[in-house]
Amino acid sequence: MRGVRFLSVGLLLLSAVCAEGQTSWRDSLSVLNREIALSPRSTDLRLKKAAVNIELGQWEYAIDEYGRVLDIDSECLAALYFRAYAHTHENHLDLARRDYEHFLAIVPRHFEARLGLAMVKQKMGRRQETFDELTLLVEQHPDSALAYVARAGFEVETKQYEAALFDWDKAISLRPDDADLVASKVDVLLTMKRNAEAAATIEEALRRGIPRSALKRWLDLCK
Repeated sequence: MRGVRFLSVGLLLLSAVCAEGQTSWRDSLSVLNREIALSPRSTDLRLKKAAVNIELGQWEYAIDEYGRVLDIDSECLAALYFRAYAHTHENHLDLARRDYEHFLAIVPRHFEARLGLAMVKQKMGRRQETFDELTLLVEQHPDSALAYVARAGFEVETKQYEAALFDWDKAISLRPDDADLVASKVDVLLTMKRNAEAAATIEEALRRGIPRSALKRWLDLCK
């Protein structure tokens, strides 16, 4: 039920943002402040206000507003997720980590929150914990190319090239027509000086129907 609630709140936030059109965000903020004064325990209004705060670049105000929502409902998924996002933007890494972990204690298989937690741990310099989070992401979402992409990117950054090749292959198997995935694998092979294998990877992609123009730059690098 909480996953459904989070989705409905997310849609509510999206509709609030999209409905603004040319209306000033600051005017919207004034309206929301008046509505909140009349209904101070309305989490929906406070979530909308926090979303406007973010649009205005008022990250600390947004964090405070999400905190007020959580004072009303300590397990409000939208507030936990977006406060973690705001904390990350403001480089409050330990606070972001706590919010993501609280969120994931409620919804352990949430893709974006798990990825967000991994990114926070990476920024904190916790390499093994980052890898563990990304591995859990892959285990929880074995049919998601993006899960393998996320882990492969980390492996490339930490120069675990063989492991990265495995993950790029898994991602490509799930999205065989994605030229960017092929290019990413080729980049790793070229870094490892395995030019012939890189060229073979491109030729195989061309046979699958990926346009030569999409991979021409990498073909040239293989020569």
